[in-house]
Amino acid sequence: MKNLTPEHATLLAKAKAVINEVKKVIEGKDETIINVLISILSKGHILLEDNPGVGKTTLALAFSKALSLDYKRTQFTPDVLPSDITGFSVFNKETGKFEYTQGAAMCNLFLADEINRTSSKTQSALLEIMEEGKVTVDGTTREMPKPFIVIATQNPIGSIGTQMLPESQLDRFIMRLSMGYPSQESEIAMLRSRQDSNPLDDVTPVITKQELIDAQNIVESVFVSDSVLQYVTALADATRKSDSIKLGLSPRGSLALCRAAKATAILKGRSYVTPDDVLYVFKSISCHRIVLNPSAKMAGLTAASVLDSISKTAPVPRATEA
Repeated sequence: MKNLTPEHATLLAKAKAVINEVKKVIEGKDETIINVLISILSKGHILLEDNPGVGKTTLALAFSKALSLDYKRTQFTPDVLPSDITGFSVFNKETGKFEYTQGAAMCNLFLADEINRTSSKTQSALLEIMEEGKVTVDGTTREMPKPFIVIATQNPIGSIGTQMLPESQLDRFIMRLSMGYPSQESEIAMLRSRQDSNPLDDVTPVITKQELIDAQNIVESVFVSDSVLQYVTALADATRKSDSIKLGLSPRGSLALCRAAKATAILKGRSYVTPDDVLYVFKSISCHRIVLNPSAKMAGLTAASVLDSISKTAPVPRATEA
């Protein structure tokens, strides 16, 4: 705490309050909650890849309430059109003009449920909004509400009738996270808390939309030394030169790694980034951005294990340098 400026300390206090509110609903998944908050503070979008029923939608709802965000959800199916997401123009007979009707994504927090079950055109329309922060319909461009966050989900098991996101589109998500099944103790606590009420009703807003925007701007001001920047690029370069990896971390991935490390530093009580902050988010930022060689897959390697090996061999800056 002694390393924080007053504005950083205020942000840390509010971040802890948000985490505590979400933990009222999500039992035993503290790391996932923290990583989602890191992504939001980094102005990033999140891909939740997990089995049905583990709490992905509930997690998004809890964050929307704690952060005072306008929330919308779309269940993606093959018949969902790009215009359902972006909006469309309807002719008004009384005025004789076309009027814009907002799409589902025109909100602060948009949950794209099972994004891999819709067409590639609809996926592309959403991903363009995520990247540009704007929507263009009939030649008119409109700004998305600020802040704008997308949490997309997909089921990694059922692949029949799905359109998997290609690597270029996966790269648009700052993190790909998995919640996993709860421990027995956490599941008991979840069942107990839902006997006569819904814990979502107990989640209270602890930060306003404007305060979240201010918090995102404060995160951008966190100091990163040149040696830590060199460490980020060294990790990225190692993924590009690894014999086990066919497609390494992109420059967009390096930027995401740096932004997420800044948010991590704040949550750890510092106003500057250390190599440990970079390592904390390295796998969550990178796993979905790299593609392994067929030989590495046949050898039983995973993206996580290859990244673990890289993180152990990349030269870490000394404390005096960082």
